[in-house]
Amino acid sequence: MSLCRICVSELGPEDSGRNIVEIIFKSSWQNKDHPIFTIERILNVNNTRRTLQRFEDCRNNVKLRATATTSRCAADGNELLRFHCTTLTCSLGSNGSSTLCGSTPSCGVCTIIRHGFQSPKSGDGGRKGVCTTASSGRAHNSQVVGAARGLRAMLVCRVIAGNMKRVKEDAPVEEDGPYDSVGGYPGSYSGIEELYVYNPRAILPCFVVIYKVLES
Repeated sequence: MSLCRICVSELGPEDSGRNIVEIIFKSSWQNKDHPIFTIERILNVNNTRRTLQRFEDCRNNVKLRATATTSRCAADGNELLRFHCTTLTCSLGSNGSSTLCGSTPSCGVCTIIRHGFQSPKSGDGGRKGVCTTASSGRAHNSQVVGAARGLRAMLVCRVIAGNMKRVKEDAPVEEDGPYDSVGGYPGSYSGIEELYVYNPRAILPCFVVIYKVLES
């Protein structure tokens, strides 16, 4: 459980980090059919030492299991930058607000920052693991729950993909086997558009882009 008092901090227009995150978010929105959006604010996630250590432990475990055919795993655990869209039901980051709300689990972004990602059950026929995407547009489409006041939260995350299995989008669900993640169908922005990560601790939320979708 995260016990930070200042869990997030807003990145101002003068902050170079904000500009970088905004460019990454906008450039991977991609599809012209996606609705027009406006960015309300961009927040930096102040992860606790415990959360950071767990993330690094995931990397070290992958590196220890790496073989000669998985050079990326041996180098950095096969780290990727990914997106995950979720709900926002509070005023996180608004007017300097830096604390998380207690609306669990309806406020997805505060729940994830406080408790970490939770791996969904696969009993419904879906894939195991937490779904992350290579593009913000795909992540937006995958978040189907209604958002309060038209606002959504896009988490920009570091992910230890580890030993990754590539499968077709309509392939049957398989057991974990020796893999750390499963890659879905290839997308135009990246070689692997959807990536399902088995270990939730291998996903580190770094930034939150709070945005509003404009009605057509």
